[in-house]
Amino acid sequence: MSKPTSPSIPLLPITQVLLFSGLIVTLSMGVRHGFGLWLAPITSAHGWSVESFALALALQNLVWGLSGPFTGMWADRQGAPRVLMVGGLLYAAGLGWMALADTPFSFVLGSGLLIGLAQSCTTYAVVYGVIGRNIPPHRRSWAMGLTAAAGSFGQFLMVPVSNQFIHQLDWQGALWALSLCALLILPFATGLRQPKTSVLGIDPMKPVVIAPPTGPQSTKEALLEALGTPSFLWLSAGYFVCGFQVVFIGVHMPSFLKDQGLSPEVATTSLALIGLFNIFGTYGVGLLGQHWPKNRLLSGIYASRAVAISVFLALPITALSVEIFSAVIGLLWLSTVPPTNALVAQIFGVKHLSMLGGVIFLSHQLGSFLGVWLGGRLHDLSGSYEIVWWISIALGVVAALFNTAVRETPTGKQARP
Repeated sequence: MSKPTSPSIPLLPITQVLLFSGLIVTLSMGVRHGFGLWLAPITSAHGWSVESFALALALQNLVWGLSGPFTGMWADRQGAPRVLMVGGLLYAAGLGWMALADTPFSFVLGSGLLIGLAQSCTTYAVVYGVIGRNIPPHRRSWAMGLTAAAGSFGQFLMVPVSNQFIHQLDWQGALWALSLCALLILPFATGLRQPKTSVLGIDPMKPVVIAPPTGPQSTKEALLEALGTPSFLWLSAGYFVCGFQVVFIGVHMPSFLKDQGLSPEVATTSLALIGLFNIFGTYGVGLLGQHWPKNRLLSGIYASRAVAISVFLALPITALSVEIFSAVIGLLWLSTVPPTNALVAQIFGVKHLSMLGGVIFLSHQLGSFLGVWLGGRLHDLSGSYEIVWWISIALGVVAALFNTAVRETPTGKQARP
């Protein structure tokens, strides 16, 4: 006798999910990737050290990571729109606070605490939960890649926009302008409002079997199971390296190029090129993830980053070499995001996807904290970024090896029939 199933679960249209997820990530990630442009004007205006600015952004990444599992859990239980709206308000408030801050401590409260919380509410862990529950498993990698590409487009779009705001409005006026832009997240969030049944962690692409006597898996059980799964730990370790590399480059590239005697326009072009080419990188990896083993894709990405940085440092630093490096590293920039999150969904299912995505992203943000802070610390101590560049190379090799140990076989209770 066939097992009873639940009534059909209403889903959001795929186009609607991708459109509003893309718009939200475009804004959230686009603003975030331009923060390096404020390093020089803010430290110069207040007489702060590079480390003071770097520490504030390092704490931003740490707060983002630490709050991620909780905002993910909130989104799993209550739905993404409420979380996204709170995130949009926090983002606007944090940017305004950055404009008003006149001490390093006050600056940390705005850029570190408020924006860190805002980013945990408005980025991948939350929107990927919606994607996981509304898009068929065989198309999730593609959909996640497309959404990550939107975040890359946000960098390509918002970095030049932020630079123009700084030139036209001064750095404080530019922050207020971005604060108004962040409020657009609120209306976009309404496009991801789901029927109550589809927020409860049911995978709409599979028949829903009546729960066994032991009951459904709780949040605590899902977390303990993930932490006890070696593949989850290897993925987390690799994601730590991803955070270290991309945030170090994203925040400190303008300062590094200034040390090399290059103009601020070269730095703006560099960050914009990274965003432009990562559109193709993340979308391409999302497509490849539907056909190739995702752990091998991740190993290839990390190994390629190590090679790209090594070649960049070995050659003379010129405007042309910066542009070439930015294009290459852009292809690899956020391309780790789709396969990493698709693997989490594949191994553990979608019921707790936002929460588990937040947990694994915590590792990413611990790496981000270390990358951005260590960059500023070692720069102030040694007068250059050379040591941190070589640390990035070594970590890329290590992450490539870690991901070879990841197994794609579903092992989570929620992923098993």
